[in-house]
This record gives sequence, structure tokens and C-alpha cells, in this order.
Amino acid sequence: MMLENTGHAVLLVILAMFLVTLTTRYGGVLLMSWVPINRRVEGFINGMSGSVLLAIILPMAVQGDTAARLALLTTLLTVLWLKKPLPAIAAGLLVTAGWRYFM
Repeated sequence: MMLENTGHAVLLVILAMFLVTLTTRYGGVLLMSWVPINRRVEGFINGMSGSVLLAIILPMAVQGDTAARLALLTTLLTVLWLKKPLPAIAAGLLVTAGWRYFM
């Protein structure tokens, strides 16, 4: 199926993305309402969040440029130092922006 870059096609794609997002979010909540949360399920959920984070970060560390690697290193060191993720993310963004601006 081929959609032309017209106003109606763009709106159709946005609507489709909205429906898929809504379905996955509410579908997950609905499915988890039937699952009793015990230690095993909680461990699985905690492990999944870490594996998703690694799946996003690892390709950037392997295939990224120097700025991306510096951002990861800065973010890691800052979160270990401050124990807060938001300042660590901000520090990583600042280092990346600075590196790309000056290099």
C-alpha cells in the first residue's frame, strides 16, 4: 500500500499510530490486570525494563560516534555520582552538544 504525501494520508498515518499506541498501552494494562503480581512477575518486569534499556543503549555504544559514547559515559558517571537520572541525562546532552559544536 502506497500513501502519497497529502494532508489526508498524513492524518491517516497519525490516526493509525495513535490507535496502535493506545491499543498497546491500554492492552498492557488490561492484560496485567489479570496477572497476579508476585515476586516472580515483579522480577520479570524489572528485568524487562533493564533489557529494553540495554537494547536501546548498546547499539549507540557500539555504532555511535565519539559524541554518543561521551554522552553515555557522562550520563553513567553522573547517575552514579548524583543517583538521579534527570541531571545525568541533561549532563549527557550537554556533553554531546558541546562536543558536536566544538569538534
